[in-house]
Amino acid sequence: MQTRPLGQSGIQASVVGFGAWAIGGWMWGGADERQSIAAIHRAIDLGMNLIDTAPMYGYGLSEEIVGRAIKDRRDKVVLATKCGLIWYREEGEFFFYADERGISAGPGPYKVYRCLRPESIREEIEKSLSRLQTDYIDLYQTHWPDPTTPVEDTMACLLRLKDEGKIRAIGTSNVSIDLLERYRKLGPVDSTQEKFSMIDVGIVEAGLTEYCQQHNIAILAYSPLAQGLLTGKVSPDREFPEGDQRRTKPRFSRENRLRIQALLDELRPYAEKHGLTLSQLVIAWTVAQPGITHALCGARTPEQVEENARAGQVQLPAEDVSAINQIAAKHRPAIQ
Repeated sequence: MQTRPLGQSGIQASVVGFGAWAIGGWMWGGADERQSIAAIHRAIDLGMNLIDTAPMYGYGLSEEIVGRAIKDRRDKVVLATKCGLIWYREEGEFFFYADERGISAGPGPYKVYRCLRPESIREEIEKSLSRLQTDYIDLYQTHWPDPTTPVEDTMACLLRLKDEGKIRAIGTSNVSIDLLERYRKLGPVDSTQEKFSMIDVGIVEAGLTEYCQQHNIAILAYSPLAQGLLTGKVSPDREFPEGDQRRTKPRFSRENRLRIQALLDELRPYAEKHGLTLSQLVIAWTVAQPGITHALCGARTPEQVEENARAGQVQLPAEDVSAINQIAAKHRPAIQ
């Protein structure tokens, strides 16, 4: 497994990380704790040391499962979690309604707020440390921006947590260049976690990847497989269970899946050339993109982990990366 630095933190993290959103079950139709723990153990065994979670993933369940899985393996893990989304108090800016299964269209039992106030972050990190059964977090990330809290207040709190040894590095997520610049001027920011895939290149178009390269900020790409669409395993006729967010997303319409199938059909020869599955090819392509240092890949079983991990051992030739870039660019405009 290849590793790359998380900015200037001195932390080396696997290029393919374990994304723990799905194991929280929330928005993914439930979860199997035993299988999830086995998946995390397999990830660690294969050198996938970067594990990314968040309190919002299953209202703490994802963190609890990760905590149980790494309890006796903490020194082998680069542990990343987040702050800034709360559902147990109305504070900050309202974000969305939610229930046990995911985001709800109308009022639900939970009202989720973006909140990065220092006192809220303090409360969050203590809860996360308890759920994760550890006394420090390697990478602590702001999950979403909170326009009601000055960046200066948020960053001052994060820097204090770093001084206290509760976190080793500071990261952001879902930010603009302007906001990242404001954070960076107040102290070291080592990473930002952003949505990026072969069919989601907004951060490139916005100039964020170039900015991060210039300032030595790692980019952790989330949803690099577009929630399964780029695996080749989501056929146009596949149906998703109740509670799975993909059931109602326009991106997962039959028409859109047919368009993505056309893209994948053109990628198959490159996968076969390198002895890779489509998933592995897409992940390897992702971490070959300028500025994209790590890819966070969700997995719920040891077998899925094994497939993802193989991609972290592959370095695609530049000419193949260029050819795949052209194929993706040709198909991207038609894909929702």
